[in-house]
Amino acid sequence: MVPRAAWAAGAPPTPNRMAFIFFPNGAIMKDWKPEQAGTDYKLPKTLAPLEKHQKDFMVISGLAHDKARANGDGAGDHARCSAAFLTGVQPRKTDGADIRLGRSVDQVAADVIGKNTRLPSLEIGIEAGRQAGRCDSGYSCAYTSNISWRSETVPTAKEIHPKAVFERMFGGGVEDAKARARRNFYRQSILDVVTDDAAKLRTKLGGSDRRKLDEYFQSVREIEQRIERAAVESQAQIPDFEVPDGVPRDWAEHTRLMYDLMVLAFETDTTRICTFMLANSGSNRSYKEIGVGEGHHQLSHHRDDAEKIEKLQRIDQYMITQFSYFLDRMKSIEEGTGNLLDHSMITYGCAISDGNRHRHEDLPVLLAGRGNGTLTPGRHLKYENEVPMNNLYVSLLNRMDVPEKSFGDSTGPAKGLDA
Repeated sequence: MVPRAAWAAGAPPTPNRMAFIFFPNGAIMKDWKPEQAGTDYKLPKTLAPLEKHQKDFMVISGLAHDKARANGDGAGDHARCSAAFLTGVQPRKTDGADIRLGRSVDQVAADVIGKNTRLPSLEIGIEAGRQAGRCDSGYSCAYTSNISWRSETVPTAKEIHPKAVFERMFGGGVEDAKARARRNFYRQSILDVVTDDAAKLRTKLGGSDRRKLDEYFQSVREIEQRIERAAVESQAQIPDFEVPDGVPRDWAEHTRLMYDLMVLAFETDTTRICTFMLANSGSNRSYKEIGVGEGHHQLSHHRDDAEKIEKLQRIDQYMITQFSYFLDRMKSIEEGTGNLLDHSMITYGCAISDGNRHRHEDLPVLLAGRGNGTLTPGRHLKYENEVPMNNLYVSLLNRMDVPEKSFGDSTGPAKGLDA
């Protein structure tokens, strides 16, 4: 809504966005990883659908997730893959209620910048999941169904229904907006009374109690700011976006619709942080629409069978084709002197590389966008020695103005992202 001349003058500042897209069961790495490093590299077969976007993303090789390895816990690599993907923490091996992991990178960022948007973060997916029960070799389904974790024991459940995602973003229409306005009116009235009483009380308190009262009113002020934002948001028109009532049967249609919603969330500044699971970890979905009738997980244990490897590569490329569509959409949204992708950092990857042998090093990872000018895409960034994936996350957090020096098993910020 700001005139283009104002952008050219350097105002207002453009927000940075951060998203994480997870795919299961690893990749056929010979068709994923480029042979050359640097800018002069040829896209391998699986990444071919991204050719028109080659200057807009980095292929990053040499990253690892040590906490997705067994480390004495035995089988269960798929559960550890999704559990460690955004946390860098070894999950407690249990299929009971005593799950324990760690906070995910998206929620660390949401705690700091989430107060600036209607939703602190958005979690979406394609496959329904479970928060209890056994799913992988003694690991709880909570580990295989989620990549976002609000705390050590509370996963942030994803939403797979497009309409539910849209309504979470923008509400259920006029009546919902009226109900929100009524709630906010009474909340503000209560805050006014409390603030007046507290001001009188403060003159009678000692230093320690005044500090406690100040801490309390800091949280009160945050509520007031949310109400103020809600008043502005209520005047904004709900986007004209057609959303089906159910879940599309076609995987590609469902996936593209969820990508569209992610673009809409970033474009409207409804949130600046999103996670997207293209499937649950260890998913055994078949992809008959591209001629693959066997289950994905079943095929991933290919034992070097050429026919199975070819089908797995087809699945990898099918998913990349949808990711290319997402980048198309992001680049189509003009913002300031660039586009939405220029002001975003999109991580696409998995915490398993070779699904047949359950390898957790040299992971398949793409990083799209320019992060408001802090990233230099258009190249293959190749780390020669094993580098923790969480080093990348420290760097992304810092680019979101979240001043974390470490995360998970990181050893420092990732080098070379800005060339």
